[in-house]
Amino acid sequence: MIDLTSDGGLQRAAVIAVVSVLALIFAREVAQAQDQFHTGSLPHREFLVGTKEAPPFAMKSSDGQWTGISIDLWRRIAQEKNLRYRFVEEETVQGLVDGIAEKKFDIAVAALTVTAAREDMLDFTAPFYATGLGIAVAAGGIASWTPVLRALTSFSFLQAVLALIGLALVVGLVVWFLERRHNEEFGGTIAKGLSSSVWWTTVAMTQRGIGHAGPRTMPGRFVAMLWMVGSIIAIAVFTAGITSALTIRHLQGNVQSVTDLSKVRVGMVASSSTEEVLDRIRVSYKAYPNAKEGLQAIRRGEIDAFVYDRPLLAWIVNQDFRFTIHLLDVSFDPQHYALALPPGSPLRKPLNIAILKSVQSSWWDDVLYRYMGSR
Repeated sequence: MIDLTSDGGLQRAAVIAVVSVLALIFAREVAQAQDQFHTGSLPHREFLVGTKEAPPFAMKSSDGQWTGISIDLWRRIAQEKNLRYRFVEEETVQGLVDGIAEKKFDIAVAALTVTAAREDMLDFTAPFYATGLGIAVAAGGIASWTPVLRALTSFSFLQAVLALIGLALVVGLVVWFLERRHNEEFGGTIAKGLSSSVWWTTVAMTQRGIGHAGPRTMPGRFVAMLWMVGSIIAIAVFTAGITSALTIRHLQGNVQSVTDLSKVRVGMVASSSTEEVLDRIRVSYKAYPNAKEGLQAIRRGEIDAFVYDRPLLAWIVNQDFRFTIHLLDVSFDPQHYALALPPGSPLRKPLNIAILKSVQSSWWDDVLYRYMGSR
């Protein structure tokens, strides 16, 4: 018990009172900080939100207003958390990434793909959209002789030609063996007889007329009859196969799947995540400042295909290239879009909770339908 009648007792009591007050203040601050962390409340200040045009996720109107899937998601979160913010536009994706890594922005809201390289530089929230890369080509295929030449020089075409020649040689050998002693057309030396026999089988196969020359023995004529009928079928199958291949190439172009990219001229957006993917699958490419210039390059014939995020390609093609560019029904290399934050940002957990609540609501379905027509 403290003796308050002495000077020493009064001093000790004062010290204890001060310490108690400080302890209460500290406890209150800790409680508020914990409450902020767990409930997702955010600091009351203006946040700088970096963004970049990437329709339909981030779009800037003529009067400077921002809309889009990502923008609407951020506005919903900001309204829920009573946040003040200001949009700052960046020209490139790399500029947006660098701005977050250097803490120039508090958050990046656009169409940012989560990659290992970017995760090493900054933090991402929970993903809000799953997509993949798409491939755009010229509508109606490529109007040139390139598909024809590639079909005629393919290994399958060579196999078919060699098979027909091989059949002609075999049948010619059989006819020569059966006719060499009974038909002067196939008689004489082995070289003369064989050459005449093979020539006859080749002419018979092409149905160009065989004149008076031909097998005279019963076995020889039986073989010749089988060969004439069989060669008609063989030629018909061969012609149908080549016609089908050339027709498909003309209608669909050189690119029909991801595996065709290594055989054609490919374009992509510079400094985008597409670059890493194309490097990984060993596809050469030409970089363009944005997707619109890349699609224009397809129309000019500079490239055969353009690879970029499928929803972004779908939007641009539908808006500006509906009749000249075709988006293949192909999606590869699954990707996820998320909001980006500076490393160690305290916003990450409350934003994750808000994002998960939003994308699991009917509001999110309405947003996707409004901008893309489907979920």
